[in-house]
Amino acid sequence: MVSLSNQSRFCFHPNNLFVSDTRRLGISGVNFPRKIKVNITCFAAERPRQQKQKKKSQGQGTSDAEAGVDPVGFLSKLGIADRIFAQFLRERHKALKDLKDEILKRHFDFRDLASGFELLGMHRHMEHRVDFMDWGPGARYGAIIGDFNGWSPTENAAREGLFGHDDFGYWFIILEDKLREGEEPDELYFQQYNYVDDYDKGDSGVSAEEIFQKANDEYWEPGEDRFIKNRFEVPAKLYEQLFGPNSPQTLEELGDIPDAETRYKQYKEEHKNDPPSNLPSCDIIDNGQGKPYDIFNVVTSPEWTKKFYEKKPPIPYWLETRKGRKAWVKKYVPAVPHGSRYRLYFNTPDGPLERVPAWATYVQPEDEGKQAYAIHWEPSPESAYKWKNSKPEVPKSLRIYECHVGISGSEPKISSFEEFTKKVLPHVKRAGYNAIQLIGIPEHKDYFTVGYRVTNFFAVSSRYGTPDDFKRLIDEAHGLGILVFLDIVHSYAAADQMVGLSLFDGSNDCYFHYGKRGHHKHWGTRMFKYGDLDVLHFLISNLNWWITEYQVDGYQFHSLASMIYTHNGFASFDNELDDYCNQYVDRDALMYLILANEILHVLHPNIITIAEDATYYPGLCEPVSQGGLGFDYYVNLSASEMWVSLLDNVPDNEWSMSKIVSTLVANKEYADKMLSYAESHNQSISGGRSFAEILFGGVNNGSPGGLQLLDRGVSLHKMIRLITFTIGGRAYLNFMGNEFGHPERVEFPTQSNNFSFSLANRRWDLLESGVHRHLFSFDKDLMDLDKSKGILSRGLPSIHHVNDANMVISFSRGPFLFIFNFHPSNAYEKYDVGIEEAGEYTMILNSDEVKYGGQGLLTEDQYLQRSLSKRIDGQRNCLEVFLPSRTAQVYKLTRILRI
Repeated sequence: MVSLSNQSRFCFHPNNLFVSDTRRLGISGVNFPRKIKVNITCFAAERPRQQKQKKKSQGQGTSDAEAGVDPVGFLSKLGIADRIFAQFLRERHKALKDLKDEILKRHFDFRDLASGFELLGMHRHMEHRVDFMDWGPGARYGAIIGDFNGWSPTENAAREGLFGHDDFGYWFIILEDKLREGEEPDELYFQQYNYVDDYDKGDSGVSAEEIFQKANDEYWEPGEDRFIKNRFEVPAKLYEQLFGPNSPQTLEELGDIPDAETRYKQYKEEHKNDPPSNLPSCDIIDNGQGKPYDIFNVVTSPEWTKKFYEKKPPIPYWLETRKGRKAWVKKYVPAVPHGSRYRLYFNTPDGPLERVPAWATYVQPEDEGKQAYAIHWEPSPESAYKWKNSKPEVPKSLRIYECHVGISGSEPKISSFEEFTKKVLPHVKRAGYNAIQLIGIPEHKDYFTVGYRVTNFFAVSSRYGTPDDFKRLIDEAHGLGILVFLDIVHSYAAADQMVGLSLFDGSNDCYFHYGKRGHHKHWGTRMFKYGDLDVLHFLISNLNWWITEYQVDGYQFHSLASMIYTHNGFASFDNELDDYCNQYVDRDALMYLILANEILHVLHPNIITIAEDATYYPGLCEPVSQGGLGFDYYVNLSASEMWVSLLDNVPDNEWSMSKIVSTLVANKEYADKMLSYAESHNQSISGGRSFAEILFGGVNNGSPGGLQLLDRGVSLHKMIRLITFTIGGRAYLNFMGNEFGHPERVEFPTQSNNFSFSLANRRWDLLESGVHRHLFSFDKDLMDLDKSKGILSRGLPSIHHVNDANMVISFSRGPFLFIFNFHPSNAYEKYDVGIEEAGEYTMILNSDEVKYGGQGLLTEDQYLQRSLSKRIDGQRNCLEVFLPSRTAQVYKLTRILRI
C-alpha cells in the first residue's frame, strides 16, 4: 500500500479517472491519512515518486552479500590473500555502483543506455520527416549538409525552438519531407505513415475526424464519455464557485476549505440518490478505532475492477489514422533520399568544421583525395534485405575460423562480402568449423591497418559492399550453422579528423582524453575517455548495434591492455597483483568492460565475449558479481609466441616439453575458458610469417635435403596444431588458409610495396595440390575430433607424462589418450604410457598416415592396443606403443576390462 504525504490532495471525479491512473501504475490499493492539508497537487503525479521512495528504502536494507554479490569473491575462491588488490576491487565495486546511479539519472534504464542508435544518427520519422541527432558539446552551431540541400550550412540547421541543442551537447535537426506539386498538406498535423509494414497500403480516404468520431462512438459506453464530450464541465463549475456572482468576495467570506475527507463525505451525501455511473467505484472503510495519523483503506468494487481490466486502450483507432508508404510516396518527396551523401557541419570557436557523423551507418572514407562523407541507407521495403535463417544454438565448444573479407579471394584485389559468402563460407562448413571471426568490418580509412584503426564505429566497411550485403553474409552463415563473431576495437580509435572522431567538435577532449593521455604511446591512435557518460553511451550502444542490426553472435575485444593501463601495456610485469591495481591502471576502462559484459549478457543471453589481453588481468572470465570482468573466454596469446620462438630460435632437439605444456595450459584455474590457437592473423600479417612459410616455405623437393625439410615441416605443422587444439580449453581459433599450410604471408598494399595486392589474398588453388591437400585433410579430421566426439567439451586434460629427455608428452581427456613424440630422430618401439582405465584402446588419429602426408610407419595391427597391468606415471595401467619420431597419436578407450 502507498501512503499520500500530508501535502497531497486527494481528488475525486465522478468518472474515476484517478483510479485508472493508479491501476496503470500497478497499485492494487490506495492509502491516505486522516488529516490532509489542502494543496493543489495532482494525486496521480505523487504516486511514482512515493513508490520509488518505498522501493529505495527497501533496497537500502539489502546488502550486497544477501544479493549474492562479493567484490572479492573470485579471490576467496582461488585462495588469494592480497589486501591491496582486494581493497582495489572493493573501491572499484563502489565506484561502479556510483557510476550506475549517475547513468540512471540520465537514462531510463541500461537498455536505454545501450540503444543510442535508435535516436542518434539519421532516422526516418513516421511523421513524414527525417530526424538527425549527434553529439558535439564543443560546437556552437550545427547543421546537415549534403546532396539534398546543395551542401548548404543554413538550410537544415539545429534552430532554437526546435530542440536544437541540449545541455549535454546533443544536436537535433529535423528535415521535413517536401510536398509534391499539387498536393495538399495533411489534415492531421501529426499524420503518421507506416513506411515498412504496410508499404503497399495507400490512403483509405477516411478522414482523421471521422476515425476519432468512430472511436468515441464505439469505444466508450454510456456515461463513460461524459467528460470526453463535456471536457470543460468541471473547470466551468469550479470557476463559477470561485468567481461567479454568488462567489465569496473576500478571504473572510471564503473561509476555511474543508479537508479532502470532509469534502468527499459531503459529495457522497449530496449524490447518494444519483445513478451509479455518477458515483466513484470505490469507498472509504473506517472502523472508527484509528488515530489521527492512521490511514483509511480505499477499496474498489470487484465488478468495476474486472470491467476496467477487460477494457483495452483505443490504440487500433489511432493506428487506423496511419497511412501506408504508397500514400507517402504520392504526397511527399523524401527530405533525404536513399543513397544521399551528407556530412555534419559545425561552427566552433576555431572556425567551421565538416565531419562525418559519429553515428553514421554507411560511410565512404577518403579516397583519391576526395573528402569522406556518410551515405543515407534507407532502401525501400521491397528491396531491403529480409532475414531468412535463425541464429544457431551456442555450441558447447568453439572452433573459430578467423577471416579477413578483403584478402579472402584468390585474385589480387579487395574481395567483397558477396564473394566471401559464395566461396569462403562453404569452405568453412566443409572444414568443420562452427564459427567465423571477422576482422576489419567497421569502417576504417586505411586498408593497410587491417581494420584496427576504426574511423566509423557504426558503419560496415564500404570497400566490401553494402550493409545489406553484410546482412546476407551473416544470414547465410547462420543457415550453415556457423556463428559470426566480430573482432571489435574499443581500446583505441583512428586519429583521423576528417573521417574519424578525433577533434570531432573542434575540441580535443570530446571522445578522448586530453593531452598525452589521449594518444597511444606507440601507435599514434586516440584513447577513449571511458569515464564520460556520453562516451559510455556511444561504445555500449555500438556493441548492441551490431547484435541488433546485423545479428552477430559475439565479440573478441581487441588489445585490452591498451585500454586497461595508461602505459598501454608496454611495461614490465612482475607477476604481482600490485601491477593490476597501481596508478597506471585505468579504473574507468575496467568499469566500462564490466558494464559492457553485464548489459550485453542481460540483453542477449546467448552472446559470447572473448577477451584478448596480453597481461591476463585477474578475473577476466569471473562473474561480475564475484569481482570479475564477466568475459566468457580469454585468448592464450603466449602459445603462438612460444611456437614462433621455438621454430625461429631453438634447435628441434632442444625443445622443452615442460615449457610447451605449461604455456599451452597457461592458467589452470581458467583453462576451461581459454581460447587457444597455434597461429592467428598476427603471425601472417604486418611483417610476420605463417608457420608453413617458416617450416617449408620455398622448399624444393628436388633440392638436396629438400624432401627431408619438407617432411620435418609437415610433421611439425600437424603436431603443433594437434597439441594446441586438444590440450587447451573449450575454444580454438585458426586463421584463414593456415589449415592447409598457406605458404605466403599477408602483405597489404602500402607505399613500401608500391601498393601491390600480390600478397593480399589467399591461394585457394593449393587445396588441390599434394602437401596442402594432406594438411587440409588432417585439419578437417582434427576438427571432427571435436565435432563428432566432443573432445574440447570433455573437461580439462589430465597431463600425466611430460618427458624432456625423450621429448614425449602424453595426456588424457575423458576416454581419449593423446601421445606426442617431438624428438627429431628417436623412434620408440615400445614406449610405456600410463593410463588409469584398463581396457582396449583404438587409435582414431595418427599424424603419420599417408593421407596426411606422413610415412605410414604404423601397421594396421598396431592401431589396437590392450592395456598392461603396470603402474606408470602414477597411473594403475599402461600402454606399450610404437612412437615414430615427430608423430602424434590419439587413442580412444573402446572396451573396459574389469580386473
